Amino acid sequence: MAAEPALKKEAQSSAQVRPIKPRKKSPLPWVILLLLVIGGGGVGAWFAMRPAANASTAAAGDTAAATPAHAAPIYYKFDPPFVVNFGGEGSTRYLQVTLEAMSRDAGVLDVLKNNEPAVRNDLVLLFSSQDSAALLSAEGKEKLRAATLETIRKVLDSEGADGKSVEAVYFTSFVIQ
Repeated sequence: MAAEPALKKEAQSSAQVRPIKPRKKSPLPWVILLLLVIGGGGVGAWFAMRPAANASTAAAGDTAAATPAHAAPIYYKFDPPFVVNFGGEGSTRYLQVTLEAMSRDAGVLDVLKNNEPAVRNDLVLLFSSQDSAALLSAEGKEKLRAATLETIRKVLDSEGADGKSVEAVYFTSFVIQ
């Protein structure tokens, strides 16, 4: 039994020599968690503010926010092609033009379709009054294209539609004979 007090004494002395220290935990998981929470909150706030910003500009009457700035172009083909005779006496020539109008507003093209006879009449008068020498050059064709666009816009404006909605006119076929 004398060995028992010696063991107790040895156990006490060893406990005093090496005190047990609590382990320090690394702060890294907490830092990572904090960064994820802050980042997630920022992304959530960004997504939450986007529709609110769009709704406020649309409510303010901004039509550009309500409709996309660059909607897909819509083309209207005048069918059949225009065939006119032009030129002075003794030099009668023929012009055949296939024409397409481009807009981003389907409503304007519906008005154009409904008023195609008036548009075709004005375009036939325009095409038949051209000079054949001018139409042989690229500049002459470009001037005719600009005049064609103005003619279409004028008819649409007279019918109450926004003629400027027709953005361009394209000659898809151009034959002089």
